Amino acid sequence: MDLRDALAARIDRRRGDLVALSHAVHTDAEIAYEEHASSRRVSSALEAGGFAVETGVCDLPTAFVATAGTGPLHLGICAEYDALPGIGHACGHNIIAAAAVGAGLALAEIADDLGITVSVLGTPAEEGGGGKILMLERGGFDGLNAAMMVHPAPLESSTFPCLAVQHLEVTYRGRSAHASAYPQLGINAADAFTVAQVALGLLRQHIHPTDRIHGIITHGGDAPNIVPELTTGRWSIRASTLAELEILMPKVERCFEAGAIATGCDVTVDRSRPPYSEFQPDPDMVSLYEGEATAIGRSFDPVDAVSELSGSTDMANVSLAMPTIHPMLRIEAGGAVNHQPGFTAACITADADRAVRDGALAMARTVVAITESPAVRDRLLATSYRADPSTSLA
Repeated sequence: MDLRDALAARIDRRRGDLVALSHAVHTDAEIAYEEHASSRRVSSALEAGGFAVETGVCDLPTAFVATAGTGPLHLGICAEYDALPGIGHACGHNIIAAAAVGAGLALAEIADDLGITVSVLGTPAEEGGGGKILMLERGGFDGLNAAMMVHPAPLESSTFPCLAVQHLEVTYRGRSAHASAYPQLGINAADAFTVAQVALGLLRQHIHPTDRIHGIITHGGDAPNIVPELTTGRWSIRASTLAELEILMPKVERCFEAGAIATGCDVTVDRSRPPYSEFQPDPDMVSLYEGEATAIGRSFDPVDAVSELSGSTDMANVSLAMPTIHPMLRIEAGGAVNHQPGFTAACITADADRAVRDGALAMARTVVAITESPAVRDRLLATSYRADPSTSLA
């Protein structure tokens, strides 16, 4: 049997289990760093398939690394499994996790024949928590020559247009008072956010078209007759690159400072969560993926349609550290897009289940294609990633 046909047969033999895994993770719907059941499900499936699994890696309870094979070329497949607060798996991480397992299990059976080591990395908290960044800094990706994953979307692309992003936690502290009897004694922390948001709205006239500033108030007060003493919010600030993000950030922070100055509140702008970078896909790996995905019946959307997107992912930081790809798999969602309830529902349909199978197979075939291309294989073998302890975010 042809090697690629054998990969398809192995994945199809497990198709029912992979779909069941995808649906179970979808039901779990655990948010960032709370993916205990999902992480166990995914890592257990790999362990049952013969992988050596280490859980709780990098001081992250829901992260794991599962490894099979002993070949010199070490390739990583990333599994995500965190959901979005309140809306569940509206970004299809259940599909990502199951496809990663499918690709890993299929490759494990022939890893030594291909001369590879394959690791499936359980990477928590992609939705703002930066799990991959912490794993990069703490050695979870050490020894890898390249990495890949697939991601569901309403369109198909071999690359993911990606913005750098900094996540912020903003807190205003004022002074409470009776809003009717003693309003003059209060310092209104909710007003501080109002001033800041007006300033941000005006700032949007003077930023790049690719920049994004958006956020929510997570606590706006306790009762209408109490002057709000404490208000909090979460914001995402995006730009084309990390360098452009650093230019934008002081302007944004001054808007939050304006709220404090105008009202007399104290403000804290917490930038402790690691920024996500721009994405640099590996051209050779992209080309190989395109060929393999097309061969199994996937079709790509026009470049113009894809270029209108502008999301962010911590897989981008991986791409700056090693050769990486992050293709998008189209699933039919009835017009819904990522981070909408309709997309949550679409991620356990028959079309989503097909994406689990196709994503697993396309990645597995791409790994085979890498081993069959001496130039690509040798280039990847020339360097492997090693974390620099001096830059650790721990």
